[in-house]
Amino acid sequence: MGLRLHFTAEDLSRIRTVSGPDPGWEIVLSFIQLAAVQAPAVFGPWRAAARARLRSLRAPHLRLLRYLVPQTGAFPDFLTPVQAVPCLRSTVDAVLSTPAERLRKDLALLPAPPSWARTWASTLADADRTALAAIGEALHDYHSAALAPVWPRLQALVDADRAQRARALIDHGTEGLLRSLGPTLRWRPPVLEADYPVDRDLYLNGRGLLLVPSVFCWRTPVTLVDPELRPVLVYPVSHEAGWWLRPADRAPAEGDRLSQLLGHSRATALRVIQDGCTTGELARRIGVTAPTASQHTAILRETGLIISVRCRNTVLHTLTPLGIDLLSINLAPQPKARSTISRGAAQS
Repeated sequence: MGLRLHFTAEDLSRIRTVSGPDPGWEIVLSFIQLAAVQAPAVFGPWRAAARARLRSLRAPHLRLLRYLVPQTGAFPDFLTPVQAVPCLRSTVDAVLSTPAERLRKDLALLPAPPSWARTWASTLADADRTALAAIGEALHDYHSAALAPVWPRLQALVDADRAQRARALIDHGTEGLLRSLGPTLRWRPPVLEADYPVDRDLYLNGRGLLLVPSVFCWRTPVTLVDPELRPVLVYPVSHEAGWWLRPADRAPAEGDRLSQLLGHSRATALRVIQDGCTTGELARRIGVTAPTASQHTAILRETGLIISVRCRNTVLHTLTPLGIDLLSINLAPQPKARSTISRGAAQS
């Protein structure tokens, strides 16, 4: 069984990537991960911390999410609306604006509602404002408890993935971008293939494709159920145990000569810049303030390790040949992650 996305020449010129983690997809996929047992090293500490915070969540909201987001099978497309600039507010507003026709079509994907949800589901199918408002409150509450504490790390991981895709696009064109999605996805022109729970063919027919890198997508990609909606492909970003920690919270690896030379934070910054990033992206990815990131880049630039180019209101940093050489001769093992989620992380 597998998923096959069929491209035309027009589709290849209309591939886009979201600008940051998508709240709708991360809410739904993290809620599924919350009750799963797979990948304990990757998601275990986050699950423990999220479950502890979710104890304060109103019980009706948790029951509502359990109904709308089953552990197996399809979930409603209206929970993951396509947003030009993904943020929690725009996502919830889009959910609350879902027309009745879409609600009825999506709710038909779910099993028959339990007794407590029958009246609510019936009114929701008619786009009742009170029923929709309950979903909005549940999404807000869940995001605040389970995702907001780690949202800066989600942003950092998506930033890193976007940098990797941009480099593949610049170096090898659109087909190089699609090949870079392996091994999760396999580009066999003109078809992008992946393992999938069911057999499915999705014909893009010139509509293009929106790529959505996701921290809580695991192993296999996800797409919308309705083939008539704008084509979206959610795929897992690369992350390891300890992804929830800021680099600044991790101890330097034993034998990390680069940290001994530059200092831990600046060495981490140099490693991040090898993919190319803006000052804001650097700040998010190493877990420091924008002024601190600017200080790091100023020193790295003055020592000839990076070059910075202004583009409108942003500054893009890349390595110089000297910076590349310094990284290549100071490769260090990845530091071991701590087992708790960092406290006091910035809210989204």
